[in-house]
Parts: sequence; structure tokens; C-alpha cells
Amino acid sequence: MPDHGLIDGFERPTALPASAAEAERWQEANRQWWESHPMEYDWSGTATGARGTPAFYERIDQAFLTAAQTFLPARERAFDQLIPYGELPTMDVLEIGIGSGTHAALIAAHARTFTGIDLTAQAVANTQGRFTILGLDGDLRQMDAERLDFPDSTFDFVWSWGVLHHSANTPQILAEIRRVLRPGGRAVVMVYHRSFWGYFVMSGLIRGLLTGDLLRTRSLHRTVQRGTDGALARYYSPREWRSLAATQGLPVERLRICGDKPEMIPLPSGRIKTAILAALPDAVSRFFLNRLRQGSFLIASHRR
Repeated sequence: MPDHGLIDGFERPTALPASAAEAERWQEANRQWWESHPMEYDWSGTATGARGTPAFYERIDQAFLTAAQTFLPARERAFDQLIPYGELPTMDVLEIGIGSGTHAALIAAHARTFTGIDLTAQAVANTQGRFTILGLDGDLRQMDAERLDFPDSTFDFVWSWGVLHHSANTPQILAEIRRVLRPGGRAVVMVYHRSFWGYFVMSGLIRGLLTGDLLRTRSLHRTVQRGTDGALARYYSPREWRSLAATQGLPVERLRICGDKPEMIPLPSGRIKTAILAALPDAVSRFFLNRLRQGSFLIASHRR
């Protein structure tokens, strides 16, 4: 995962911009970062296969869905603990932050209508390429989720995986989600979780000492930000997220914590860590990261 400096003014894990000008600067930094680092699950930069080919999408799905199976095992279809596949044929669905289209393809294949937006042109192009190959229909647009260009009460279901915490103003997106949801509509979102193990120990202390960032920054927050994705990334406690969502009129129905299996092992990527992970049962990592709530994914279900 690429390192970067801390964006000016973002000094706390859930900080918000102090002015409209700062918000605009943060959002432009976000757009530029993700245009340069599209969500293609190739942190090493060594993947082969031309962008937009079937092999390109197969590699992305293999990396992402294999990892997801360890922390959120599918019953029949990927992410079926969260995505209401049986109800999708009657739903107009919005996805915020389409990346390279893995979730978009899963949802669009079943939904009555599918709309996907992203802050970057690259994500829209990647997802459009996937839809063309698979023959899927969908309305894919470059759009800022803080200013959704849709009428009130347009969608029955909103999905967003790992996106809202990167935006300049996360509360504004929640307000927009509520606005475009129909009465009784639902939203499922994943944001980053500020857990003791994942945030303070793994991302802060251990990574900071191994890379020297903690000595250079003399700040846990700055150290975590230098190692995460995006121009900025907020990390929430469950209490903070429940309170934030409630203030935007989108109360939490259910909240769960999950974690990617590599979060268990405090070692840099390499053969030793790979061997340990292969020997470690998925059930053990799920117990520690999910049941004990030490993982880095906070997944919340909301209803308008």
C-alpha cells in the first residue's frame, strides 16, 4: 500500500474540514489520490494483464473475494450476509464508490435498476469495462457523493464499501444517503474501525516502529495516516458511528466488526507471513477480529 504525507488540517481520526475552502481542498486531494491509485487490489504494482481485459477483472475479484471469504464467508453468494439478493429484483440500488466494479457486478446482475457513482473517472471507466464484458446494465457516473445529483426518495437500497470515511465530509454523505433513500429504504456501509489491535497496535505502534514513521511523526494519528489508503481516512468507534448516523437521521439497525485475516499477524508482507496465514484457520482469525471486535472494518446497516 503506498505511503503518503498527512493532508494539511486533518489532525484527528474523525476530523472534519474547518471551512468550505478546506473541504474543497481535501476532496480534490481525494480525487487526485484515487485517480492515481485506482482500487485494483495491486498494492505491489506488479500485477500483469492489461486493464479492462477479462483477466484484469478476474485478478481483482480473486484478490478481493478470496480475502472477503475469510472474514465474511458466503452462504451462497459473495457478501450475502449483507446484500439482500432475494429483494434486489424489486429494488432501485445506488452504490457509492464503485472502484473496479466487483460489488457493482454482484448487485447489478440482480437489481431492478443499478446506479453506481465514483469520485474518479478511472473507477467509472474500469467498472464500465466490466459491465460491457459481462453484458450488465447500469447507470455509471462520475459524481461527488457529498452532492448527489438525484431527486429525493430515488433508491430503495444504498451500498458503500470502504468509501465514506475517505470523503472530505462524511456526515454530509450520510445526509445525502438519507435524502435519496425512499421511506423504509436501507443502506449498508463499511467504514474503518478504530480498534485497539488494528488501529493502535498494528497500524500505529508496530508499523510505525518497523518503518520508522512513529519516530519521524511522533504522532500515532499521523503514522496511521501515512500507511493507509486515500488522501485521508477516518477511523470510527462504534459509538462514534452510531452517534454520527443518528444526527443525520439515519440510525443504525445493526453494527458488526470484521477484519481481514492478515491483520492478525504483526509482520510485514512476505513469505513468512504468507506461510503463517496459510496455517492459521479462518475461524481463529474471525474469532479474534470479528467476535472480539478487533478488526478494521465497521459495517453498519441503516434504515430511513
